[in-house]
Amino acid sequence: MRELFVWYRVDARRADAARSAVEAMQRSLAATFPGLQARLLVRRDAGIQTWMETYARARLTEDERGGIDPDTEAAIAQAALSLRGVIDGERHVEAFEALR
Repeated sequence: MRELFVWYRVDARRADAARSAVEAMQRSLAATFPGLQARLLVRRDAGIQTWMETYARARLTEDERGGIDPDTEAAIAQAALSLRGVIDGERHVEAFEALR
């Protein structure tokens, strides 16, 4: 199954606002896409933090492939436009396929 890993930088002074915004975005996405599993990770460096969102999607029925399909990825990118004021720079998106 295909999973997304999205990293970007956040100024530590805006970390609380960024966390609230990202968590609200992920809750909204999870409500829209059944089976979506979203996580938020952080590496705390001095002043600037590196954050990573991860997205996976379980198979809900035998007929589904699961994973992050192009429509779900596009919806995540669209939702992330709301984060422009709380993150530093661009979001970097990487997609990986699970081997098992």
